[in-house]
Amino acid sequence: MTYTPSKLLRFEEFITQYGDNTRYELIDGELRDMEPTGPHEAVAGSIAGRIYVEIFRANFNWLVPKNCLIKPLYAEATALRPDVIVLDKAEIGTEPLWQKEPVICKGSTVKLVAEVVSTNWQDDYARKVEEYAFLNIPEYWIVDFRGLGGFQFIGNPKQPTFTIYQLVNGVYQQQQYRLGDTISSYLFPNLQLKLDDIMPT
Repeated sequence: MTYTPSKLLRFEEFITQYGDNTRYELIDGELRDMEPTGPHEAVAGSIAGRIYVEIFRANFNWLVPKNCLIKPLYAEATALRPDVIVLDKAEIGTEPLWQKEPVICKGSTVKLVAEVVSTNWQDDYARKVEEYAFLNIPEYWIVDFRGLGGFQFIGNPKQPTFTIYQLVNGVYQQQQYRLGDTISSYLFPNLQLKLDDIMPT
């Protein structure tokens, strides 16, 4: 759902008014209510937990913050709030806003982003694919556990779908997984995961 305030918000205004409210993100000056539900948060938490286990097992110098915004460096009115984000600890020191706000500006700091689809699925499948590719984020996961995305994105009939976008020469290549499929991640080659494992009860 999109809320159109009397005027479009700039990044600084968004941080002041909504920076601590995890319900909202900002896209081109428009406030977006991410409409999280209990099942949505359960799926996001399950993904974050499984990723953390892989990071720990592989001894990667990465972290999974509880709350984080992505502000593309030259965007004055966009602040994306991924459901799950993996950051490279070695790069965090170069982030201009991190010491004061949980905000990432450089794509080189981000290893992976995961979005759990809500009713605003258009942002996840269209706008964010472009933004994350432009930032050169190596992997982008879209977890559409309710099968909400458009036919052009998840097929017909609609069904629960887990899509992994892998960056290859600056362009995302996608692979889709359905219930029962074993998911394959380039970043986490030893990940043992199926969509079935993270479906809410």
